[in-house]
Amino acid sequence: MLELRDLTWSSPEGESIINGINVKTDSKLVVITGPNGGGKTTLAKLIAGVETPTGGSILLDGEDITGLDITQRANRGIAYAFQQPVRFKGLTVRDLLELAAGEKLNEAALCRLLSRVGLCAEEYIDREMSGALSGGEAKRIEIATVLARNARLSVFDEPEAGIDLWSFTRLVETFEEIRSGSEGKLVVISHQERILSIADEIIVVADGRVRTAGAREDILPSLLKGECAACDCPKKNGGVC
Repeated sequence: MLELRDLTWSSPEGESIINGINVKTDSKLVVITGPNGGGKTTLAKLIAGVETPTGGSILLDGEDITGLDITQRANRGIAYAFQQPVRFKGLTVRDLLELAAGEKLNEAALCRLLSRVGLCAEEYIDREMSGALSGGEAKRIEIATVLARNARLSVFDEPEAGIDLWSFTRLVETFEEIRSGSEGKLVVISHQERILSIADEIIVVADGRVRTAGAREDILPSLLKGECAACDCPKKNGGVC
C-alpha cells in the first residue's frame, strides 16, 4: 500500500509546488493525471526519492520511507522511469538490463524484456546507450530496465512521451499484463485516454493538490466529457484534462 500524508514540496526558489497531498491506495494500477504544471512529475519524483519532501510523509506497506534516498528506496523495491531518459555512454543495452535485473540475462530473457516495449533484441542488445539512439528508443529501453526490476512499485512519468503509436500500443498491453499478473504495482503519470482506461484508480492533481480521486469507472467518464471539476483545461493530444 502506498500512502502520502500531508505531503508538501517547494522548489529551491521557494515556490510551493506540492501543497498538502493526501493519498492512500492499494490499487494495482494507479494513473495520476491533471493539467501541465500541476505537480504530477514532482509527485512522482517524491515517491521515487528523486526529491525530498518539504513536509509530510510517504509510507510503503506501512513503512515510513520519507527519509530514504533514491538508492535506499530502490533497495526497498521502488523503480522509477524518468520523463526524459538518462543516457549512459559506454554502457550497452544489455549492460543496463542486467544491472536492473541484478543478474546475467540470456538472449531469451533479453528478447522478452525488449519485445514488451516494442524493440527487437537482436538489433539493440549490444548498442550503446548514447546520443546515437533516438529519444523514443532511449525511452523504451529505460522502460524495459524498469520492467527488468520486477519492483514492488514502479513509477512511470509520462511513458508515452516520444514513442511511436505501435510501441505505445505494446506498452499499454504490457501495463495490462502487469495489472492482471502477479507482478508489483504501478503508478503512471499520464494524460492518455488509453492508459487512463486501464487504470484501477485515477487521481487528478492540479495546483499541487488532489482535486478528485477514485475508481476509474467513477472518474474517467467526467474527464472524457470535459466535466472535470479538478481543472478548467481542454483535452489535448488525444488525452484528457
